[in-house]
Amino acid sequence: MRSRWRLQYLALALIWGLSFLFISEGIRGGFAPLQIALGRVATGAAVLLVVLAVRRDRLPRGGRTWAHLAMAAVLNNVIPFTLFGYAEQRIPSALAGICNASTPLFGAVVAFAMLPDERLSPRRAVGLGTGFAGVFVVLGAWTGISSHDLTGTLLALGGGLCYGIGFPYTRRFLTGTGYSGPSLAAGQLLCGTVILAVLAPLLTSAPASWPATAVLSVLLLGALGTGIAYVLNYAIIAAAGATVATTVGYLLPVVAVAAGLAILGERLTWNEPLGAVIVVTGAALTQASTRIRAVSRTPAATTAASGAATAADRWSAG
Repeated sequence: MRSRWRLQYLALALIWGLSFLFISEGIRGGFAPLQIALGRVATGAAVLLVVLAVRRDRLPRGGRTWAHLAMAAVLNNVIPFTLFGYAEQRIPSALAGICNASTPLFGAVVAFAMLPDERLSPRRAVGLGTGFAGVFVVLGAWTGISSHDLTGTLLALGGGLCYGIGFPYTRRFLTGTGYSGPSLAAGQLLCGTVILAVLAPLLTSAPASWPATAVLSVLLLGALGTGIAYVLNYAIIAAAGATVATTVGYLLPVVAVAAGLAILGERLTWNEPLGAVIVVTGAALTQASTRIRAVSRTPAATTAASGAATAADRWSAG
């Protein structure tokens, strides 16, 4: 069992880190960001529905729960997935992965305002300051503009901001509903599929072609990064705890940068990897004081909270 969850941990880090490469391939294939987001959530929802059938689990019930799931889908899937797609039209996938590391910083700021049990301790304040300093290093703020497209970088940071808002929202309104993590995650993705199925045809034109590499990338993005990844995350939480599960996010920028440089031949300037290290350090500090509370939660509350927000909503990929 010990070796199994460690393998799941490494697989999850690899899957989420490669998500930025899959987005880039979809963009290169001529798919619009909204179309990639739709393919992603629809495929992910299909995978999770199969998981529910195998587990003999069921979807959530009640209009209030589904209303919150719809809002969670907007914050955690519809907007950020689309923003990262637009970002990768302008910046390398490696840089998008680095920007994703800002998620826990934004999440901590929002949690302080939204969640009564969250407190801004001196250590977490230092972590926030360190993390946002890292963001400025990534942007190359001292030059006035980054060597990469500033708009694209800000779009990717906007995706991290959405995740940062989505996690506290989901924790506040969906934790303790009594449904399993996979059940809530499947419901969230179904809501996202419906929303994007309306928006994508209205705001985009049908693709001129369907390159096999791009189609496969979107399917993998959905099946692995938005479907199987949720299941792996749920299993890691059950085997090793929510605290360990959140640390997967520290590896995401490493995998994203390595994939972008080695597979896509992307190039980064020195300040971007350095900024990523600073951002991750700040993120670790902001979460350090929450780990005791995370361990003390009941298993049901922990799995529901982490599954709904996919604990990935703190670290979610792309």
